[in-house]
Amino acid sequence: MQTLTTFLSSIFSACPEIALFLALVLGCWIGRFRFGSFQLGGVAGSLLAAVLISQIGVHIDSGIKAVLFALFIYAVGYQSGPQFFRSLGRQSVKEILMAVVLAVTGLITVVAVARMFHLDKGLAAGLAAGGLTQSAIIGTAGSSLEKIGLPIAQVQQLQGNVAVGYAVTYIFGSIGPILLCVNVLPWFMKRSIREDAIRAEAEQAGGVHIVGEGEVSAFPHLVGRAYRLTQSELTIEAIEKMAAGITVEKVIRDDKPIGIESTTPLISGDRVLLVGHRSEVLAAGQKIGQEIGESPDLDLSLIRRDVVLSRKDFVGQTIDQCVQSISAAVRHGVYLVALSRAGKAVPVTGSLKIMAGDVVTLLGTSADVERAVAEIGTPLVPSLKTDLVFHGLGVAVGLLIGLGVVHLGSVPLTLGSGGGALLSGLLFGWYQSRHPATGNMPRAASTFLVDFGLAGFVSVTGLQTGQQAIATIMQHGVTLFLLGVVVTLVPLILTMLFGRYVLRYDNTAIFAGALAGSRSANPAFGEVLNKAGNAVPTTPFAITYAVANVLLTLLGPLVVAFS
Repeated sequence: MQTLTTFLSSIFSACPEIALFLALVLGCWIGRFRFGSFQLGGVAGSLLAAVLISQIGVHIDSGIKAVLFALFIYAVGYQSGPQFFRSLGRQSVKEILMAVVLAVTGLITVVAVARMFHLDKGLAAGLAAGGLTQSAIIGTAGSSLEKIGLPIAQVQQLQGNVAVGYAVTYIFGSIGPILLCVNVLPWFMKRSIREDAIRAEAEQAGGVHIVGEGEVSAFPHLVGRAYRLTQSELTIEAIEKMAAGITVEKVIRDDKPIGIESTTPLISGDRVLLVGHRSEVLAAGQKIGQEIGESPDLDLSLIRRDVVLSRKDFVGQTIDQCVQSISAAVRHGVYLVALSRAGKAVPVTGSLKIMAGDVVTLLGTSADVERAVAEIGTPLVPSLKTDLVFHGLGVAVGLLIGLGVVHLGSVPLTLGSGGGALLSGLLFGWYQSRHPATGNMPRAASTFLVDFGLAGFVSVTGLQTGQQAIATIMQHGVTLFLLGVVVTLVPLILTMLFGRYVLRYDNTAIFAGALAGSRSANPAFGEVLNKAGNAVPTTPFAITYAVANVLLTLLGPLVVAFS
């Protein structure tokens, strides 16, 4: 065993990054195991694995942690930017109240625990910083300790105790919100996060059915049907006039395709391919002949193309007005199947007014669609490439914002790198939704940044603090650790009850996002996102996270004053 420890220690000394990826492997593997309805998850598993590995001795650069966290929180903001800005307003009051209640109950819990167990001001501040995982409290509390008029030696002792309390309580401070938001809250609400995330996504889509990954509609609106004509004296134009939503895309006569013109005469026995809206295709088909089964020579490939409506004369006009302004020859065989605005699907109706930046999805043959695209706007060509210029600038701007400091009396307030990157991600995500041809980032890429960034961040944190935390617990006993558990869980439970019975949260996914954000609990939020499978929890998290970052930072001087 000693030989293995020595070997691993030498490996980690030569390349500490191996310890990081080993923590990710072990942690995500551990996180997959289920015990009834309880599942630890990859983030909490990575933190525990990192603490275990840290006992061997690992020295890893804090710069890695800062980069991983910045990528994680920027990607979260980028994914939710459009929805976030749509949600600001009076409806945000609930999220703000959530953050206020958690900060107040957190302060009361820390002060009560400190007085009951006769903790000095340093240990009390450390409990707040670690149990509430708000590292900024270390700085604000340390500054306040210097101003209470104690001898310098005693101040230094108290500041050292801040670090001790923080080291002992931080690890459970990270794990506790994961357990409560991901496991306890769904049990309490009696509905799963995924179930409510799907429901909220459908409500936000305004009735538009959102097809999930790997899903297809069993009842598609647009169809292609093959028919054998049973009557003569028909033309292609005559068939297409039977209903507004159909086109004749192909005609086979004597097993050979014939040219298609509007005046092309058709004869009994011809096989035709009708494409269009289901009800109209079926109605026209019954009039012209008998539907036939498989007919490979009638098959045809259609393409879908997303197009930014860049014609200025479209803005403010209804869809029906825009369609009528395009010649019949241009719109022939082209179908509008979807419209999105600022990244959100919008129900397509003839009376819907077009706004700048709207994106429409067209369906038809390649030639037909390309002809229409040239007339109405700019195509969004699918790409797996990420615009690194756009997003590199986004992260840099976020980190720059995080450097700003505003002083509230003697208390320095700052968004920090996390808050700055989140704000920048929100802004850049919103801008990209209004200018879709700029700043491409495939959903898979942003999801990877969220998953890897957060799991990597907590792994580095565990590797850096795990050894000190275990050593401190061994030295001071488990009392301080257990008090940290109280400081972590009590404010969360009280805020959960307040959110359910006073604020009337009834959607588990939205509630979980708001609760995680009110504690600025990034690891918990990452697991909530994994359970949700979509971005529904992100908007409430972003609002409460921003408020909580300020309120929890203010707790440092208050804990010093009242404990």
